[in-house]
Amino acid sequence: MTKPIGRRAEYAWFTPIITRWMDNDAYGHVNNVIYYSWFDTAVARFLIGEILPASPALMGYVVETQCRYHAAVSFPDAVTVGLRVEKLGTSSIRYGIGIFREEEDRASAEGHFVHVHVVKETGRPTPTPPEARAAFERFMVAHG
Repeated sequence: MTKPIGRRAEYAWFTPIITRWMDNDAYGHVNNVIYYSWFDTAVARFLIGEILPASPALMGYVVETQCRYHAAVSFPDAVTVGLRVEKLGTSSIRYGIGIFREEEDRASAEGHFVHVHVVKETGRPTPTPPEARAAFERFMVAHG
């Protein structure tokens, strides 16, 4: 069974992204690797704006990413990245991410990004601090 294409209302936090001429590939649309850059940028902006003020020492390693492509994006399209917290484990968090072209309601691409919170000095997993957990919980969105 194919998962339905996500809509803006299924995401809790948004940030704009500016496409660049160099993002287009030989086929005239944004290259797949750029979507992963947008995922990383959105998660970083989210953490800086929403989570790190409550828990500045929080550090996460990316352990998994995935992307499904639904419709092409090309320079000079305006893009909005939507983010939601899908799962909050003891030391991990899974973000759901949607890429929305212009003002479209349906995602052009969707995926996920998993962080494991670690101790900086050792790189070993550590429980998500309570302040960060409370901040992440504000962005939990049930999804299909």
